[in-house]
Amino acid sequence: MSLQVGETAPDFTLPDQSGAPVTLSEKLADRVVVLYFYPKDNTRGCTAEACSFRDNYECFSDAGAEVIGISSDSVESHEKFAGRHELPFILLSDKDRAVRKQYGATTLGVVPGRITFVIDRDGVIRHTFSSMANIGPHVEEALRVVRELTAA
Repeated sequence: MSLQVGETAPDFTLPDQSGAPVTLSEKLADRVVVLYFYPKDNTRGCTAEACSFRDNYECFSDAGAEVIGISSDSVESHEKFAGRHELPFILLSDKDRAVRKQYGATTLGVVPGRITFVIDRDGVIRHTFSSMANIGPHVEEALRVVRELTAA
């Protein structure tokens, strides 16, 4: 079962698409974080989702949020995926799926799920959205919640 609204987001450190370590708590010191888990680089749905976050990245940034994608793909795969689709945000490699497991970001407990979490600067989960097929609301709802959080 995935983490729920009101729970504290577990901290973690994972390598980004360039191999540099990224720590969630360090990102939260500056901005709200939109953390989205996705199944696999370069698949149809995951590419559509990433490109939707890309197309709205400036809106997220202007609203005070950092977008971070996580899958179990390698650093090298993320680097190619980000380059191919001109993704301006961070992609993290969770090779052993430890962070995915911490967040419960699976479908039926085993299949890598498509779940988005909006985490406030205190590390509290303020919104979750889980859907493998309905990709649009991941971005739309996350942006709505970010704007509500940063306007308060």
